[in-house]
Amino acid sequence: MLARPIPISAVVLVVTAGAIPAHASHGDGQHMQMTGQMAEGLMMPEMNAERGRRLFAAKGCIVCHSVNGIGGEHAPILDASTMDEMMNPFEFAARMWRGAAAMVELQEEELGGQIELNGQELADIIAFVHDSREQAMFSQHDIPKSIEVMMHHRAEEDHHDEGEEDHHN
Repeated sequence: MLARPIPISAVVLVVTAGAIPAHASHGDGQHMQMTGQMAEGLMMPEMNAERGRRLFAAKGCIVCHSVNGIGGEHAPILDASTMDEMMNPFEFAARMWRGAAAMVELQEEELGGQIELNGQELADIIAFVHDSREQAMFSQHDIPKSIEVMMHHRAEEDHHDEGEEDHHN
């Protein structure tokens, strides 16, 4: 089964058809104007959840985050079932930005450096994080060996650290 890209035209259709109120409530009480029009010179990338599934594992997001019980435990769980039903992808990016300092620190600790993402890759990962059907296809087999080795090494360190804590208590 191929992943279905989410074309911007579908988003524009939903917004301009009136399915979403003209003003939507934002999590912090702010209201934001919902329109289907983009400023001149801007475009939305195609958001492909299948590519996002591969990137989520290959880029190392899986080392700290989990999806459907697969992955790390040092960062928020990113199951589609826990995501807002409708989310502006820029809000997802803004949430990442707010946690950037901690994310970069963990990436440097866990992966040996900061994860590099371009806009298309981020769009695809956001699509994956919000697509329960694509997440249902996610398995250990999606994790590259190099990332799996890092995860295994981290699990051993965590187990060793827990043993030291128990020994000192």
